[in-house]
Amino acid sequence: MAHEVPPLPYDYAALEPYIDAQTMTLHHDKHHATYVTNLNNALQKYPQLQNKSPEELIRGIKSVPDDIRTAVRNNGGGHVNHSMFWKIMKPKGGGAPTGKIADEIKSAFGSLEDFQKLFNDTGTKQFGSGWVWLVRNSGGKLQVLSTPNQDNPMMDGHYPIMGNDVWEHAYYLKYQNKRADYLAAWWNVVNWDEINKRLQAGK
Repeated sequence: MAHEVPPLPYDYAALEPYIDAQTMTLHHDKHHATYVTNLNNALQKYPQLQNKSPEELIRGIKSVPDDIRTAVRNNGGGHVNHSMFWKIMKPKGGGAPTGKIADEIKSAFGSLEDFQKLFNDTGTKQFGSGWVWLVRNSGGKLQVLSTPNQDNPMMDGHYPIMGNDVWEHAYYLKYQNKRADYLAAWWNVVNWDEINKRLQAGK
Protein backbone atom coordinates (compact mmCIF):
# COMPACT_ATOMS: atom_id res chain seq x y z
CA MET A 1 0.00 0.00 0.00
CA ALA A 2 1.34 3.41 -0.95
CA HIS A 3 1.55 5.91 1.88
CA GLU A 4 -0.90 8.81 1.62
CA VAL A 5 -1.18 12.31 3.02
CA PRO A 6 -3.99 12.34 5.61
CA PRO A 7 -6.61 15.05 5.05
CA LEU A 8 -6.56 18.04 7.34
CA PRO A 9 -9.15 17.59 10.11
CA TYR A 10 -10.27 21.24 9.66
CA ASP A 11 -10.29 23.97 7.02
CA TYR A 12 -7.03 25.61 5.92
CA ALA A 13 -8.14 28.90 7.49
CA ALA A 14 -9.44 27.32 10.71
CA LEU A 15 -6.34 28.14 12.77
CA GLU A 16 -6.34 31.85 11.90
CA PRO A 17 -5.11 34.23 13.18
CA TYR A 18 -2.35 32.12 14.75
CA ILE A 19 -1.48 30.06 11.66
CA ASP A 20 -2.53 31.59 8.35
CA ALA A 21 -4.40 29.76 5.60
CA GLN A 22 -1.62 30.20 3.03
CA THR A 23 0.92 28.58 5.34
CA MET A 24 -1.44 25.68 6.10
CA THR A 25 -2.12 25.11 2.40
CA LEU A 26 1.55 25.08 1.43
CA HIS A 27 2.57 23.10 4.51
CA HIS A 28 -0.01 20.34 4.07
CA ASP A 29 -0.51 20.16 0.30
CA LYS A 30 3.09 20.79 -0.78
CA HIS A 31 5.59 20.01 1.98
CA HIS A 32 3.83 17.00 3.52
CA ALA A 33 2.84 15.69 0.10
CA THR A 34 6.47 15.84 -1.05
CA TYR A 35 7.61 13.76 1.93
CA VAL A 36 5.00 11.12 1.10
CA THR A 37 5.94 11.04 -2.59
CA ASN A 38 9.64 10.71 -1.76
CA LEU A 39 8.96 8.00 0.83
CA ASN A 40 6.94 5.94 -1.65
CA ASN A 41 9.66 6.34 -4.27
CA ALA A 42 12.36 5.24 -1.84
CA LEU A 43 10.43 2.08 -0.92
CA GLN A 44 9.76 0.97 -4.51
CA LYS A 45 12.73 -1.40 -4.70
CA TYR A 46 11.99 -3.01 -1.31
CA PRO A 47 8.52 -4.62 -1.45
CA GLN A 48 9.06 -6.16 2.00
CA LEU A 49 9.08 -2.66 3.52
CA GLN A 50 5.99 -1.38 1.72
CA ASN A 51 3.53 -2.98 4.14
CA LYS A 52 5.17 -1.44 7.21
CA SER A 53 3.52 1.60 8.77
CA PRO A 54 5.49 4.85 8.71
CA GLU A 55 5.93 4.53 12.48
CA GLU A 56 7.37 1.02 12.12
CA LEU A 57 9.83 2.26 9.52
CA ILE A 58 10.96 5.11 11.77
CA ARG A 59 11.25 2.98 14.93
CA GLY A 60 13.33 0.47 12.96
CA ILE A 61 15.32 3.01 10.98
CA LYS A 62 18.63 1.27 11.76
CA SER A 63 17.43 -1.87 9.94
CA VAL A 64 16.34 -0.02 6.78
CA PRO A 65 18.75 -0.79 3.88
CA ASP A 66 21.67 1.63 3.67
CA ASP A 67 20.87 2.90 0.19
CA ILE A 68 17.44 4.24 1.21
CA ARG A 69 17.94 4.84 4.94
CA THR A 70 18.52 8.58 4.65
CA ALA A 71 15.52 9.01 2.33
CA VAL A 72 13.28 7.02 4.71
CA ARG A 73 14.64 8.86 7.74
CA ASN A 74 13.98 12.29 6.21
CA ASN A 75 10.75 11.61 4.34
CA GLY A 76 9.26 8.93 6.57
CA GLY A 77 10.08 11.15 9.52
CA GLY A 78 8.42 14.09 7.79
CA HIS A 79 5.31 11.99 7.13
CA VAL A 80 5.05 10.73 10.73
CA ASN A 81 5.77 14.14 12.25
CA HIS A 82 3.24 16.01 10.14
CA SER A 83 0.52 13.37 10.47
CA MET A 84 0.73 13.95 14.23
CA PHE A 85 1.06 17.73 13.88
CA TRP A 86 -2.27 18.28 12.07
CA LYS A 87 -4.12 16.26 14.72
CA ILE A 88 -2.69 17.97 17.79
CA MET A 89 -4.03 21.33 16.61
CA LYS A 90 -7.64 22.46 16.36
CA PRO A 91 -9.70 25.65 15.96
CA LYS A 92 -10.44 27.34 19.28
CA GLY A 93 -7.84 25.15 20.94
CA GLY A 94 -5.38 26.06 23.63
CA GLY A 95 -6.16 27.04 27.17
CA ALA A 96 -5.19 24.92 30.13
CA PRO A 97 -5.03 21.15 29.66
CA THR A 98 -7.33 18.83 31.57
CA GLY A 99 -7.13 15.15 32.37
CA LYS A 100 -3.97 13.06 32.70
CA ILE A 101 -1.78 15.37 30.63
CA ALA A 102 -2.47 18.22 33.07
CA ASP A 103 -1.49 16.04 36.03
CA GLU A 104 1.66 14.70 34.36
CA ILE A 105 2.83 18.15 33.21
CA LYS A 106 2.42 19.49 36.75
CA SER A 107 4.24 16.51 38.21
CA ALA A 108 7.14 16.64 35.73
CA PHE A 109 7.59 20.40 35.26
CA GLY A 110 5.94 22.11 38.25
CA SER A 111 3.34 24.07 36.30
CA LEU A 112 1.92 24.54 32.82
CA GLU A 113 3.73 27.88 32.58
CA ASP A 114 7.09 26.31 33.44
CA PHE A 115 6.49 23.56 30.88
CA GLN A 116 5.53 26.05 28.16
CA LYS A 117 8.59 28.19 28.89
CA LEU A 118 10.90 25.17 28.64
CA PHE A 119 9.16 23.94 25.47
CA ASN A 120 9.33 27.38 23.80
CA ASP A 121 12.94 27.96 24.83
CA THR A 122 13.94 24.54 23.50
CA GLY A 123 12.18 25.23 20.21
CA THR A 124 13.70 28.69 19.88
CA LYS A 125 17.21 27.34 20.48
CA GLN A 126 16.94 24.46 17.99
CA PHE A 127 19.56 25.48 15.43
CA GLY A 128 18.23 25.41 11.88
CA SER A 129 15.27 23.24 10.93
CA GLY A 130 13.77 20.77 13.35
CA TRP A 131 11.10 20.02 15.94
CA VAL A 132 10.55 20.55 19.66
CA TRP A 133 8.87 17.68 21.51
CA LEU A 134 7.25 16.52 24.70
CA VAL A 135 8.13 12.83 24.93
CA ARG A 136 7.85 9.94 27.31
CA ASN A 137 11.49 8.98 27.30
CA SER A 138 12.91 5.49 27.32
CA GLY A 139 12.95 5.63 31.13
CA GLY A 140 9.22 6.39 31.29
CA LYS A 141 9.58 10.05 32.30
CA LEU A 142 8.21 13.12 30.53
CA GLN A 143 10.98 15.11 28.84
CA VAL A 144 11.24 18.12 26.52
CA LEU A 145 13.77 17.76 23.71
CA SER A 146 14.42 18.89 20.16
CA THR A 147 15.44 17.00 17.04
CA PRO A 148 17.04 18.25 13.82
CA ASN A 149 15.39 18.12 10.41
CA GLN A 150 12.55 15.56 10.32
CA ASP A 151 14.03 13.21 12.92
CA ASN A 152 11.43 11.68 15.23
CA PRO A 153 12.05 10.77 18.89
CA MET A 154 10.99 7.18 18.14
CA MET A 155 14.35 6.76 16.42
CA ASP A 156 15.93 6.95 19.89
CA GLY A 157 13.36 4.88 21.76
CA HIS A 158 11.20 7.76 23.04
CA TYR A 159 7.45 8.19 22.50
CA PRO A 160 6.40 11.60 21.08
CA ILE A 161 3.33 12.92 22.93
CA MET A 162 3.30 16.30 21.16
CA GLY A 163 5.61 18.34 18.98
CA ASN A 164 5.84 21.66 17.21
CA ASP A 165 7.41 22.15 13.79
CA VAL A 166 10.12 24.82 13.82
CA TRP A 167 11.08 24.57 10.17
CA GLU A 168 10.75 27.99 8.57
CA HIS A 169 8.05 26.70 6.23
CA ALA A 170 5.80 26.30 9.29
CA TYR A 171 5.81 29.98 10.23
CA TYR A 172 7.83 32.26 7.95
CA LEU A 173 5.01 33.74 5.87
CA LYS A 174 3.34 35.16 8.98
CA TYR A 175 6.13 35.48 11.55
CA GLN A 176 9.22 35.94 9.34
CA ASN A 177 12.30 35.35 11.52
CA LYS A 178 10.38 35.64 14.81
CA ARG A 179 10.30 31.95 15.71
CA ALA A 180 9.71 32.75 19.39
CA ASP A 181 6.52 34.66 18.49
CA TYR A 182 5.25 31.67 16.51
CA LEU A 183 6.01 29.29 19.37
CA ALA A 184 4.16 31.53 21.82
CA ALA A 185 1.12 31.89 19.53
CA TRP A 186 0.95 28.15 18.80
CA TRP A 187 -0.46 27.37 22.25
CA ASN A 188 -3.74 28.96 21.10
CA VAL A 189 -4.37 26.08 18.67
CA VAL A 190 -3.17 23.13 20.75
CA ASN A 191 -5.63 20.22 20.89
CA TRP A 192 -5.29 18.88 24.44
CA ASP A 193 -7.90 16.16 23.82
CA GLU A 194 -5.74 14.61 21.11
CA ILE A 195 -2.62 15.04 23.25
CA ASN A 196 -4.35 13.17 26.09
CA LYS A 197 -5.05 10.32 23.64
CA ARG A 198 -1.39 10.25 22.63
CA LEU A 199 -0.33 10.28 26.28
CA GLN A 200 -2.43 7.17 26.92
CA ALA A 201 -1.16 5.49 23.73
CA GLY A 202 2.39 6.15 24.89
CA LYS A 203 1.88 4.05 28.01
